[in-house]
Amino acid sequence: MSDTLQLRLDEVHELARSACEANGCSAEQARAIADTVTAAERDQCHSHGLFRIPFFVRAMRESGVSPLAEPRLEELAPSILRIDGGLGFAPLALETGCNALIERTREQGIAALCLTNVFHISALWPEVERLADAGMVGFAFTGAIDYVAPAGGSKPLYGTNPMAFAWPRNGKPPIVFDQASAASARGEIQVHLREGKPIPEGWAVGPDGQPTTDPETALAGAQLPFGGHKGASIALMVELLAGALIGDLFSYEAGEYDQAGVGAPRGGEFLIAIDPARCVTDGNREAQIEHAERLFQRILEQDGTRLPGQRRFEARERTAAEGVTIPRSLHEQIQAFIAGTA
Repeated sequence: MSDTLQLRLDEVHELARSACEANGCSAEQARAIADTVTAAERDQCHSHGLFRIPFFVRAMRESGVSPLAEPRLEELAPSILRIDGGLGFAPLALETGCNALIERTREQGIAALCLTNVFHISALWPEVERLADAGMVGFAFTGAIDYVAPAGGSKPLYGTNPMAFAWPRNGKPPIVFDQASAASARGEIQVHLREGKPIPEGWAVGPDGQPTTDPETALAGAQLPFGGHKGASIALMVELLAGALIGDLFSYEAGEYDQAGVGAPRGGEFLIAIDPARCVTDGNREAQIEHAERLFQRILEQDGTRLPGQRRFEARERTAAEGVTIPRSLHEQIQAFIAGTA
């Protein structure tokens, strides 16, 4: 029997949705989670795909998540909105606030969404891609659990603290990047552990503070910021934007909250959307978009280059027709969650 299994995207969605509903999620919470997980598998971002379902399930069982939460939207200022996620998961809360954020951005030119009291386990790029699809420039920032040492240190303090950015294009997929301020995402190390592979040098130190390429030792120690003090400065910025600014937890506080060691961070997310048409005197959005295309073309003229997000969009075309491949062991684990035997 093969160690892998081929699934259509609709089967991925059903598998994720069923696992969440079987463990107490409302239909809307489960559907929003399944949408996000399926999008990650579709784009071959495996560390944020079905691999995350055990984290969602454990969070519902052990971390104080409210799987029936109904997010609430409120206005803090004409261009600042807040979603109280009610200690539910982030995907439904983001859906609740995204259309309102786009509407306010069109009215004001720039607007922000403060997403609070949620558990954020998924990737950031789906939210900024949604903004770019509506013609907006988008930014997103969120913390995590304290996994990353500050520059020069060896003890966890910051989260992996990803940030995402999206730029709209005409008739082409937007420019989208989503990257941790750590040298790697936590999920990447976990995938290496699952597959029995060493991690690259420079990703982490062990509990003794010494560099390691062993994923198990890395997970027990501390991840490292990319680029030393430069990545650490960005991690600090994300902590302030997604924590203090919006009245939510720092990553080390999320770690203190995660007494069960699930790895499902409670905290917030901060999003900024900008309408390009409101940033120039004549409102000529097309000129801005076409000007950007000249830069993109010069990037692609060089051998070996690609645009941010290009790999995901190419994968998206393939998986729509071919489906995705997942480890059989992961499929069996999720089936056990559905059956109530795990």
